[in-house]
Amino acid sequence: MAGGLSVKQKFGFGICDLGGNLFFTLMGFWTLKYLTDTAGIAAAWAGAAVMAGKAWDAVSDPVMGYISDRTVTRWGRRRPYLLFGAVPMMLAMWLFFSSPQGGPALLFVWAVFTLILLNTAAAVLNVPYSSLTPELTDDYHEKTVLNGYRFGCAVFGTILGAAAVLPLVNFFAAAGGGFAFPVRFGWSATGLVLGIVVAVTALVTFFTTKEKRRQAFPSEGFFATYREVFTNRPYVRLVTAYALHIMGISFVQGILGYYTEYVYQRPDLAPLAMLILLLAAMACIPVSVLVSKRIGKKRTYQICFAVLSSGCLAIFFLGRLLGPVFFLCLMVYAGAGVGFSYVSPWAMVPDTIEYDAARSGERKEGAYYGMWTFVSKLGTSLAVFVSGLVLAAGGYSANTGQGERALSAIAILIGPVPALVFIAAMICVQFYSLDEGNYRKILGKNMLKND
Repeated sequence: MAGGLSVKQKFGFGICDLGGNLFFTLMGFWTLKYLTDTAGIAAAWAGAAVMAGKAWDAVSDPVMGYISDRTVTRWGRRRPYLLFGAVPMMLAMWLFFSSPQGGPALLFVWAVFTLILLNTAAAVLNVPYSSLTPELTDDYHEKTVLNGYRFGCAVFGTILGAAAVLPLVNFFAAAGGGFAFPVRFGWSATGLVLGIVVAVTALVTFFTTKEKRRQAFPSEGFFATYREVFTNRPYVRLVTAYALHIMGISFVQGILGYYTEYVYQRPDLAPLAMLILLLAAMACIPVSVLVSKRIGKKRTYQICFAVLSSGCLAIFFLGRLLGPVFFLCLMVYAGAGVGFSYVSPWAMVPDTIEYDAARSGERKEGAYYGMWTFVSKLGTSLAVFVSGLVLAAGGYSANTGQGERALSAIAILIGPVPALVFIAAMICVQFYSLDEGNYRKILGKNMLKND
């Protein structure tokens, strides 16, 4: 199906990740701060609630992938879940950002319950969506272009999920001044509005894409399916690197609001910093597609880790010394790294799935993307959990001036910790072995003799 996708189909596929990346950025950037500073949960307990909610993903994401692989409808295997999962996702987002009043135990139980509900809704929507790429094209380079469209849209979602949230909360809080807790109302209304955006983009993708007819459906049971997934060595190396990638990004996202508010005493700086970073990222996405065609997806992916790790270390060593202007300049530099991180991994994972299809004769994209989605959420949750513990160990107390120990904890979480994670990811990618030549052998039904 090389060259077979129109611009409408490519854009229609990509638009869903405007909503998807809005959701993941919203959760990665604001969850911990929302739970500590608005819902009123202690930092360590907030991190534990996020981790408990994510533990459910170990079940929901793989199960959703397994189910979507075996779904047979006139709309295909993946698209029906975009149609029927859009509204539940919207309602789950609204519920999570509508925090109640209560004691610590009640708030912790509420946070765990709503996070489980929200993560389940996200699995129903995002695992089948992620599995659409190999359903649309088999062409090695067209998958890169297709994901270029996807992540061009994703940047806009990331901007909404990071830079637009606080202005929306403040707007609705001002409009809800008659309520007893206007800031809570502001978060609730923002959750609903952003939930609507997620739902609408999913529906647009449903109506503008069409899946290929597949003949090879998986026949293995659940556990046999995932045993097979974990014998796919190129996939295991790639998904491990991606989990580390998302963990590093989540450390930075989750602590950026704390850094600007308590180190610079400029809470208004966080949305501006994210906007600058994301505009730089958006400019670099088409550059990364061109670079990928010249040096390969693997090397392009490694560039992002080199830039991001060095940027985090620069913030740690020089951020407080040189001040906000230097910090914003670093956002441009880090944005280049983020731009190079969008397309490559998502263009590489379909190649590992073709490798499996050549080995087994069966197509189980949902299983692979179910595990892929799970590890991305796991990376986010581990980062939030560790961040909560480090903040608690530093003596962080919400909505007050912070002591030197708390400021040091914040600096560590935006500097050395994510830098080390990015370096580990770069090393992991080095062992990934599928290049364009090997991929073309796969399409020719030739088995790879060596990994």
